[in-house]
Amino acid sequence: MAGRKPFEPTEKQRITVAAMAACGMPQDMICSKIKNPQTGKAVDTKTLRAAFRVELKEAKALASAMVAQNLFQHAMGKGREAVTAGIFWMKCQAGWKEAQKVELTGKDGAPIQNVNMTPEEFREIARQLLEEV
Repeated sequence: MAGRKPFEPTEKQRITVAAMAACGMPQDMICSKIKNPQTGKAVDTKTLRAAFRVELKEAKALASAMVAQNLFQHAMGKGREAVTAGIFWMKCQAGWKEAQKVELTGKDGAPIQNVNMTPEEFREIARQLLEEV
């Protein structure tokens, strides 16, 4: 007794898988839209990965390239949207990052002086500062 023929995807199914994968749809959701004509049932994820390996791999890369191109076009434009897109692009592609710099100074902006004091002296200064508040 011969077994079932292996699943052979149609061109329409390949386009469907590529489009859904490009949009970031989960594989189980893609499976629900791809029917095996021999069984009339949706394919499982193992069959999806085997039969549509190229579509799953390439679709995501193509979609990312298209989004990057669109972002780049916005970044090269004018107005608030261009500034936001440009900053995002520079952070992701050019290594820009936001850094916070914290500077500590002494009284009236003078440098902090290294002072050696006993714990009792420290507590006394802290008590005086708290009384001023």
